[in-house]
Amino acid sequence: MRATAREQIGRDAWTQSEAIAILHLMEARGAYTAERAAALSGVPKSTVHYWARQEILVPSVSPERVKLWSYGDLMALRTIYWLRQTKQDSTGREIPRTAMKAVRRALREIAELKLDLWSEDDTPSVAVDRSGGIVIEQDGAAQRPGGQSIIDPDMLDLLAPFASHEGLHGPNLSVPRPRLRIVPGKLGGSPHVVHTRLESQALGALADGGLVQAKIYQLYPDVDTAAIDDALDLERQLAQNLRHALAA
Repeated sequence: MRATAREQIGRDAWTQSEAIAILHLMEARGAYTAERAAALSGVPKSTVHYWARQEILVPSVSPERVKLWSYGDLMALRTIYWLRQTKQDSTGREIPRTAMKAVRRALREIAELKLDLWSEDDTPSVAVDRSGGIVIEQDGAAQRPGGQSIIDPDMLDLLAPFASHEGLHGPNLSVPRPRLRIVPGKLGGSPHVVHTRLESQALGALADGGLVQAKIYQLYPDVDTAAIDDALDLERQLAQNLRHALAA
């Protein structure tokens, strides 16, 4: 069974003050181990570690000991991966990789996003353009962090399902399944059954331990069985992402 970020903090040699500081960051920004960050973002784990070592994207919750990436870091991982690939625009014209200066600009803008805008019932759209500009859309209005209202048809939606060349498929980072949600300020950003505190990772651990689906339903009689199905399906996808990364 794979440990959650909270379990990692509890089992490692953190001082009390360090643990309290990290848990405080988790409450506001979410926290993910390398495996979880890779599986959710759709970026291979080896790449996630490489970018941390090269200080391209240092995990913002905990950069040492057990490294922990934030919810914003998940968007940043997708941003770096996409910007540094050769792409095609809407007309099929090939576009070269974006320069690292523009990538760093995008990372700065992502770091400044207000994650308290996320809730179970209302989440902004966040996109990046080829020049590294971030656009936020909420209530039908799209704008740059500086206030400009500019939309590029060739932008990458950072919350939408994301596929890498290595075969990983990151889920929607807000609604990973119809009955699941990811909210940075709830449960450390862990995917969970909507309007509950039941995490998909906990349900997946039961299945990994050999408990059949019917028994899992019985353990949670007040939870819609379709929501449990969504949670188990998500965890299978995330596990498959890690297997793809190992095979790549």
